[in-house]
Amino acid sequence: MFKKISKYWWCQILGWAMYLLINLFFNFTLIKGNLNAVMVNLLVFSICGVVSTHIFRTLINRRRSWGSASLEKQALLFFIMVVSTGVVLYVSYNWTLSYVIGYGQKGQGFVRNIILGGLLSAFAISSIWWFIYFIWHYIDRNRTSYLDHLKLEATVKELELKTIKAQMNPHFIFNALNSIRALVDENPQRARTAITELSNILRSSMSTEKSETVSLENELNIVKDYLALEHIRFEERLRVQYEIDPDTLELQVPPMMLQTLVENAIKHGISRVISGGTVYIASRVKGMEHEITIENTGQLEEPQVNGHGLGLQSTRQRLSLLYGNRATFEIHNKDAKTVEARVVMPLV
Repeated sequence: MFKKISKYWWCQILGWAMYLLINLFFNFTLIKGNLNAVMVNLLVFSICGVVSTHIFRTLINRRRSWGSASLEKQALLFFIMVVSTGVVLYVSYNWTLSYVIGYGQKGQGFVRNIILGGLLSAFAISSIWWFIYFIWHYIDRNRTSYLDHLKLEATVKELELKTIKAQMNPHFIFNALNSIRALVDENPQRARTAITELSNILRSSMSTEKSETVSLENELNIVKDYLALEHIRFEERLRVQYEIDPDTLELQVPPMMLQTLVENAIKHGISRVISGGTVYIASRVKGMEHEITIENTGQLEEPQVNGHGLGLQSTRQRLSLLYGNRATFEIHNKDAKTVEARVVMPLV
């Protein structure tokens, strides 16, 4: 039964009950007034308070746009509600005491009580009630607005991540098919092997499509399939070295990120060097960060130094969306013969 009572009515009941108890305590401990008279007056005042505030609360809620009004209009509305509620509260209180219960004076005495009595007290009570009501709605609107903003931000990030993935996967497939096409006439058997390798890569890629992160171990399996495919094309010109800390295999990374960086190293590095070169892949933990390094033979040339290719842009965007400014990505010429790409991600 209590679960069906709204927050508003809980606040009404508890608020006016607290007012009643505080005044009873004050009257019985300090003023030592008549028990019956005090009880009747406070009970009638509290009931009139509930009725009057509820009436004007119902009226104000009929205009649902009041919460989005300007500060000046809300201040004017607050003043009107305080005065109106205060007047109705005290008039109904005195009328109930004088004409219903028989307390107080009737006729001119009733009017005099209204004018000279506790009208200011009624204004004070209604001011407190409406102040709490306005503040409550202000905080509730801000909280709702903040939650809506977070939901919108999460939706935008999800859409951006999916868009980046959609851009990246066709980019990879296009490069892989070019590699296979180069083998079709030259060596059909190797071309069939390359198609098998590509099938394995696509199968692994599709299994991670719905994930925003995957384990490094899964990502390495894709990279190894990709490198096996490229090794058919480059043969002895492509050499690969790994330095993988076993403790990092279960750490999460953006899907296809490592494969994209390795693909970039081969396309812009190894393929441009006549004698070929080495791709070095390392993964280690440094403090509270996971560092992945890809080094390859070759050199970055302007304007490639800043890494504006599609694959590199997708890497930066995904790291930013997933980790904000806590992750970094940089690519530069390590020395006269080597390019280094380094990704640093937080562990938590």
